[in-house]
Amino acid sequence: MTFVPEPPDPDDDRAPYEQVASSLSAAIRTRRLGPGEKLPSHAKLTELYGFARATIQRALRDLEDEGLVVSRKGSGVYVRNRTERPAGLRPYVEQAFAKDVVTIDFAGFSSETLHGALQEPLDKIRVGRLTPSSIAVRILVPDMSVPQAAPVRMEDGADDERLRDRMRDIMISYTRSIRDGIAELEHLGLVAETRINVRVHSGTQFFKLYVINNEDAFFGYYPIRPNKVVSQGETIEIYDLVGKDATLFHHSINEAESSSGAQQVQQARMWFDSVWETIGRDFDLDAR
Repeated sequence: MTFVPEPPDPDDDRAPYEQVASSLSAAIRTRRLGPGEKLPSHAKLTELYGFARATIQRALRDLEDEGLVVSRKGSGVYVRNRTERPAGLRPYVEQAFAKDVVTIDFAGFSSETLHGALQEPLDKIRVGRLTPSSIAVRILVPDMSVPQAAPVRMEDGADDERLRDRMRDIMISYTRSIRDGIAELEHLGLVAETRINVRVHSGTQFFKLYVINNEDAFFGYYPIRPNKVVSQGETIEIYDLVGKDATLFHHSINEAESSSGAQQVQQARMWFDSVWETIGRDFDLDAR
């Protein structure tokens, strides 16, 4: 099958190499370019996109850095065969907002990474470059009013209410920002319907999970690391869950039905719904 890219958007203000990288990345994720498939030559991509050869080379380097393609000397550039690989969340979230109906389910500690990944697509909605009609976000986090296995004091491994209060404040800050940023789009008439729901559970969250548009799942473990934090004016050495050190692995429903990727997405959706609908409890972000 001959690959034909979407024509460049004349209103897209991103650098040309970013536009090409985004187009090819989307083609790979939607399997218009399948695993192991050879990409068109540099010369052909230059012709297809209408950009300079150096632009195409820069875009392909970015895709290789992202782990989506591999360059084979003397042969060409190929889509990587591995479907389970470390992946960045941000481009997939942005791609999700190109659809009419957007759903995001998140389970984790603070929603800090999700907050960062949402900023660019929300900005694009504000300027009319993305036009979803519905956005629904469900956020599932631990109940920090009850003792947790982590974070705990390093000196005795004990729970400390000050640490839980600190984590609760961090979670509320990022989650409120997500809620307010998305709700604003509805108030401005840019999105017809928005829903942001937050629930808590009484367990300790040792992993983070994102399910995007019921099609893509990202999973990563929170490693426990020594850390030093300030709470209520006092420095405390703790064992902490460190989200920034979590490597995310991507699974897609677009794989064949019997593939590991499709099954991983199915199980992620099943797990999230089971917790959300049973032991998850509504949480009021504005209650004190």
